[in-house]
Amino acid sequence: MTGDCVICHLLSGELEVSLVHRDELCAGFMDIQPINPGHMLIVPVRHSSALAELRSEESSQMFRVAQALAEALRKSVKCEGINLFLADGEAAGQEIFHTHLHLVPRYAGDGFGFNFPSGYHNKPARSELNLLAGEIRALLQFDTNS
Repeated sequence: MTGDCVICHLLSGELEVSLVHRDELCAGFMDIQPINPGHMLIVPVRHSSALAELRSEESSQMFRVAQALAEALRKSVKCEGINLFLADGEAAGQEIFHTHLHLVPRYAGDGFGFNFPSGYHNKPARSELNLLAGEIRALLQFDTNS
């Protein structure tokens, strides 16, 4: 736990939380500023401020829990779809620096969505895509010890 992390304070019981799930690796709870009713956050129990800091068992469990919660959410709030969203870093819109996965129930015409920048539909040449794919592949590392 870090002293100034609101999510750590929620998980420790210092702040009120509407908990839906908790195990040794992650927790799921209701968002206090929901986009739609049923909006939840899934977080690692251990403080992690960035996606790269998660252990593989934590990220795996977060998505297993997200899948189970999504199924329960569809039955509960009768949503038409669900978005999963994780902002990693300030430039990506992360405001609370404890890794958290949003589970957002969606309905046609609910007004929520992503605004894509102008030029989004421009397709780069395959050679550019292949070059970038190669650069990323060369830097790719998997932590096999977690």
